[in-house]
Amino acid sequence: MAFVETATADVEYFVDGNGAPLVLVHGTGGNAETNWGHLVDRFSGERRVVRPNYSGSGRTLDKGGALTVERIGEEIIAAADAADAAQFDLLGFSLGAAVTAWIAAHHPARVRRLVLLAGFANSGDTRLQCQFELWNRLIETDRRAAAQLILLTGFSPPFLSTLSREELEISIDEIVTGNNWDGMRRQVDLDLSLDVRAEARAIRCPTLVLACQHDHMVAPANSRALHEAIKPSIYRELASGHLAPLEVPDRFVEEVHRFLS
Repeated sequence: MAFVETATADVEYFVDGNGAPLVLVHGTGGNAETNWGHLVDRFSGERRVVRPNYSGSGRTLDKGGALTVERIGEEIIAAADAADAAQFDLLGFSLGAAVTAWIAAHHPARVRRLVLLAGFANSGDTRLQCQFELWNRLIETDRRAAAQLILLTGFSPPFLSTLSREELEISIDEIVTGNNWDGMRRQVDLDLSLDVRAEARAIRCPTLVLACQHDHMVAPANSRALHEAIKPSIYRELASGHLAPLEVPDRFVEEVHRFLS
């Protein structure tokens, strides 16, 4: 774990392994450990894996104010610079997919290949707006209910049903106590105003767009729209809920390895 200073934040990041750099960018309410920690060994055997925590997550400290895709994108670039990754493969999850799309459009010389998992280019969709507004309301009023909603919409029904009641309660408690709720609220505010459609159309690097078939957070139609906007892109679907790195880690890693190889 290390930190790199930017104009707006002191950004925490992790580096593991050796080889061609791979930068992993987490989603709303997630962080470098909860989204990617269990997968590091699957990539670091042949890769130098860089995992930044952008503003609102982990131990990254910033100067406050509204978050923007540009601001978070520059935090990711700063972490890559600090990890001596002049050119890298880039993988973004959910909100992280929008951030990495911005990076690929504005720093094209830096990005070799791009993977977008369960992403969305803009939040104008009524269902997305309703969901993000509910997240913010529950963050302020009932964080246990927020944790329950994250699990209900983050995993597919068959997967969630495999958990025992005890396992479910443990997961809820871990979210309630472990989440950076104030940071998540700021990230959700960004979700509500996000629009990287122009950036998606400008991407020229080879891109893999991964949708999740049973995604109740970010419907697969959002990933299909990204695929249609990004001309050099391949589209695949995972039989999973939104939290594919946790629900179907083997399938997810297989798709990423195949594409990056």
